Amino acid sequence: MSTTIAPHTPPANRKRPASRRRAKKATHVGFVAALPFLAPALAAYLVFVVGPTVEAVRLSFFEWSGFQGAPQEFVGLQNYVRIFTQDPVFWTAFTNTVIWVIMSLIIPVALGLVLAIALNRPLFGRNAFRSLFYIPGVLAPIAIANMWRWMYNPNFGVGVTLAEMFNAPWLAEIQWLGDRNLALYSIFAAFVWQIAGTNMVLFLAGLQSVSVEHVEAAKLDGANAWQVFRNVTLPALRPITVVVVVLTIINSIKVFDLIVGMTGGGPAQSTQVLALWSFTQSFGNNEYGMGNAIATVLLVITLIIVVPYMAWTARQEKHS
Repeated sequence: MSTTIAPHTPPANRKRPASRRRAKKATHVGFVAALPFLAPALAAYLVFVVGPTVEAVRLSFFEWSGFQGAPQEFVGLQNYVRIFTQDPVFWTAFTNTVIWVIMSLIIPVALGLVLAIALNRPLFGRNAFRSLFYIPGVLAPIAIANMWRWMYNPNFGVGVTLAEMFNAPWLAEIQWLGDRNLALYSIFAAFVWQIAGTNMVLFLAGLQSVSVEHVEAAKLDGANAWQVFRNVTLPALRPITVVVVVLTIINSIKVFDLIVGMTGGGPAQSTQVLALWSFTQSFGNNEYGMGNAIATVLLVITLIIVVPYMAWTARQEKHS
């Protein structure tokens, strides 16, 4: 009885290291070829972003009044100890910043998605509506702040007009920017009006990548509108959702102009946020060390939120 021995076939995974080396080499060659084109933008980024950031972190370990010729005294972590234990405004600003970020991730992102879906369908005047919703995103934030401060004016603002129209005098009595319990949310309404249109445009761009064939196939299989959105549209929007969420987080963390233009951080610091308090400590109180310590804390918070989120979405994209 003879026995036939099958020829030995090397495992497929033995070829992977070679292919990975080739891919890595090709990536390296591509990067070297693109470097001359990237150099101007990279140089500008290093000079105008990385350089000031490193300088701000360095100054957070010094005590300096900001005046030319004034000495910079190294104090180590003393500025951080002061903002965490002795600065009564810091924790108010920190809490308001957290509230602002959480609301930003829910309201303007969801509103932008709803507007994009609504205006992605055949509709009379669709382009006009798209432009109308996008216009606030290109306006200067300080102009938006002045506009909304006028709307909230207790003497001739929108509240007075609505009170007369609906015979509801209580609307005219609301202090939208003067009530410390309402001021932050009144400013946030202006922020939503400003950023929702930009999110809409980004989501509209993402909706163009949704496969029509997949949508039609899902409908033929009996899927309703919600099932098509959840199982076809939403997964296709994942890459653009990452962009929208990251940009929203960054814009919400560094919110400054709207608050300066509408309340200046008042009343009684109730609308104070970390970006504004860092500016006030540096340029208003001449405490550049503490101001840059607050800015460094803001930088760390941004990295803690954005980097893990982007890493998680990259893993999800890789396994999908």
